[in-house]
Amino acid sequence: MNERARLRRSAAALLVAASTTGSALLLTACDPEGEGTGTAASSPATAATTAAPAGGGSLNRTAGTRLTVSTGTSTVLMDGKAVDFGTVVRDLAWSPDGKHAAFVDGNGNLETSDPDGSHKVVVAKAPSGTTWSHPTWQVFGADEPHGAGTYLLFTADDKKSLRLMSVEARAGAKPEVLHVGDSEGAQIPETGNQWPNSNGLSGMTVYANKDDGQVYFHDVVSRTNGGAVAKGSQPALADEGALVFVRSAKGHSHVFASPGDENADQQIDLTPDATVDCTEPAISHDGRTVAFRGPDGVYTVPFTGGKPEKVTDTVGLPAYR
Repeated sequence: MNERARLRRSAAALLVAASTTGSALLLTACDPEGEGTGTAASSPATAATTAAPAGGGSLNRTAGTRLTVSTGTSTVLMDGKAVDFGTVVRDLAWSPDGKHAAFVDGNGNLETSDPDGSHKVVVAKAPSGTTWSHPTWQVFGADEPHGAGTYLLFTADDKKSLRLMSVEARAGAKPEVLHVGDSEGAQIPETGNQWPNSNGLSGMTVYANKDDGQVYFHDVVSRTNGGAVAKGSQPALADEGALVFVRSAKGHSHVFASPGDENADQQIDLTPDATVDCTEPAISHDGRTVAFRGPDGVYTVPFTGGKPEKVTDTVGLPAYR
C-alpha cells in the first residue's frame, strides 16, 4: 500500500469511527454564534485588518514552527518575520509541501503564489455578487483513478446559498461545484457548507455546515465516505486524520480536538478555562500542536491539552506551512 492510500485509509477510518460513535455528543453541543464566510464577523479578514499592525506587532515567535499568520492585509507572519506579499492576503492556506500559498486577494479573487508572495497567479475571478473564502489544497498523484492534479477547494457565497467549490490550481481555471451529498446511505446537505480543510495528500476533507451546525467529512477521491463527525464549526485536519474544531462552551467559543487513533470518538476541550472566544484553529502536520486565534493574538496548545502559549500579539488566521 502506498503512502497516499495508507493516509486515506487511516483518515477515513478515524472519521467514520467518530461519525458512528459520537452521535450522543452531537445532541448536547452548540455552535459558536456568528459563524460565517470570509466577510462575516468571525472572518480573519474582518478582524485582522483593523486589529493587526502591518509590521506584525511586537511579538513574533513563529520562527522554527512552520506556523504562519495572515492578517487580512498584505503582511503575513512566518519564520519569525513579517513578509509583505504585495497584495491583500485573506484566508491563507499552504500546499502540502509548503512551497505554494493560496488565498483570496483584495478583489475577492483566488490567487496562488510562492511563500514570499512572488509569482502570483490569479486562478479564478469571483463572479459579481459572490464572495469566495477559505481555500484549501488537494493534491492527487498519478496513481489516483483520475490521474495527477492539484486543486483548490473553497467556499462560494452568492447571498442565496453557501456551496463548496473545486478548481484546478492554474491560471484561468473554471471552478465547479463540489458535490458532497452523494455518499452511500448518508443524508448530507449540498448547501450551507463552508470552511473546507483538507489534509492534502490523502483525499480527505472536512467542512462545516452553517445550517445544521455540524462538521462533516468527505473523501474527495472515492465520494463513498461522508457524514457528520461532530457538532461545531471551523474544522481542520492533521495529516493522519486528527481533527480540531470550534464549539460553544461556557458562553464562549472553545477549541476541541478529536484524536487520530482508536479514541477518535472522544472530543476534548483544549481551552476549558477560556473566558474569551478561541477560534479558527489550525493543526500541525504531525498532529501534535494546535494554533488558534484569540482576541489579542494567536496561541498554541498541545493537541493532548495543556496551557496555551502566545505566539504573536498580531490577531489573524493561523495556518501551518
